[in-house]
Amino acid sequence: MGAFTFTVEKPCPICGESTRVVKTKSKIAVDSTDEDFCVHYKDFNPYLYKIWFCEKCGYAADEKTFLGSMPVVHKRKIKEFLDSRKLGMEFVEERTVPDAVAAYKLAIFYAEMTEQPLAKRAGMYLGLAWIFRYSGEQDKETEMMQRAADLYDQSLMTERFPQNGMSDDTAVYLIGAIYYRLKDYEKATQYLSRLIGDQSLRDRDVQLYKRARDLWQSVREDQGEAEKEEKK
Repeated sequence: MGAFTFTVEKPCPICGESTRVVKTKSKIAVDSTDEDFCVHYKDFNPYLYKIWFCEKCGYAADEKTFLGSMPVVHKRKIKEFLDSRKLGMEFVEERTVPDAVAAYKLAIFYAEMTEQPLAKRAGMYLGLAWIFRYSGEQDKETEMMQRAADLYDQSLMTERFPQNGMSDDTAVYLIGAIYYRLKDYEKATQYLSRLIGDQSLRDRDVQLYKRARDLWQSVREDQGEAEKEEKK
């Protein structure tokens, strides 16, 4: 276990107490990457440790949010909520899927409570989908991917990009990739066509343009296969 992770102590942004968190080492061998950027690592799943939580008060967030500065009004809102409850999760050095799912759900709950950007919440639902993908829980994975796609779509319409370290082009690609994995080929084509029809994308982000074009091709092929199957 120690080959991939190490434990450190960090102050909780809500209660101020010191709490143990598990960090993953940066060098982990990669097997493959899915269309929606889910990376499959060899021998280890770092996604289980993406969310930190305070073992003292029960606050949970990704590392960047946990260590970043938080508006006073958000801090007060969470503190008031936690003051009347005992939510401290037990610290474990080696997380199981249920541990990670519980941490993610708590982090999403706080992100919604403090009205974090939709793109950030979408990314958390997608992260949860990846945990279910690793554990082979397909129905749950599908549900989380659908939520992520809906939130990314709302974000594109209402938020200014870049958001959560991502351009609006990447968000459009990601929605297309999620719909491709959900086998909704019509919607996948709709989003990917927006990118490959945008000539200036080649100048802005040639890698993303190629990725979108290749995935668009896969969508067409899989759609053709699915239609053949239906006619049988």
